Amino acid sequence: MSQIEKFAAIYTRAAERKGGDAGLEALLPSGLSDQELTQYSDAQLLSEISKKVFQSGFVWRIVEAKWPEYEKAFFGFEPFKVLMLSPEQLQERASDPKLIRHLKKTMAIYDNAHMVNDIAREHGSLAKLIADWPSEDITGLWALLKRKGVRLGGNTGPYFLRSMGKDTFLLTNDVQGYLKSHGLVDYGFSSKAGMKQVQEVFNHWQQESGRSLADISRVLACSVGDNRI
Repeated sequence: MSQIEKFAAIYTRAAERKGGDAGLEALLPSGLSDQELTQYSDAQLLSEISKKVFQSGFVWRIVEAKWPEYEKAFFGFEPFKVLMLSPEQLQERASDPKLIRHLKKTMAIYDNAHMVNDIAREHGSLAKLIADWPSEDITGLWALLKRKGVRLGGNTGPYFLRSMGKDTFLLTNDVQGYLKSHGLVDYGFSSKAGMKQVQEVFNHWQQESGRSLADISRVLACSVGDNRI
């Protein structure tokens, strides 16, 4: 692995591209404390998981516009109510013109209700598991969501966590491009070895800067690519 660039240098470059320190700071995401995260219900988390599954590879604003209808169709995403739906009822929802016609993603709502239910039985709630998970192994939480859930691989799981306020970095194209071009990852981003290397790099920057993983991720993305203001 190559030598890791100082985060201060990355920050300076990003600030120059985004209108100075104030402009850059205005672009940084906000997060929640562990205590705040535990206030989410399993229904709220299943709703957000499902929304992120539908938004993957689709126009986000269309999904947002249709989501109130999803809340009605899936009983507010209460896991035990979702799990009472029959295969025929799920197929009806997958063909409902008020919703999005995608059977596999609709079935994922049911499958992920099982995941939320199972985790709640073991840990008290999905929110508690997320809140208790250490940031220095955030890729381990990504892996758990992918393994136990459905259609939560790639950036879908991380985007879900970020949207709920859990501190996580994102492997956007800009971030991946930086890590590869600087020789910081020797393996594929979908491999365990590659994820271990990425986590170590972000842990290094977090210890150096004292900033959140989300801040580091956004600053890094703003320091490269074609996103000049």
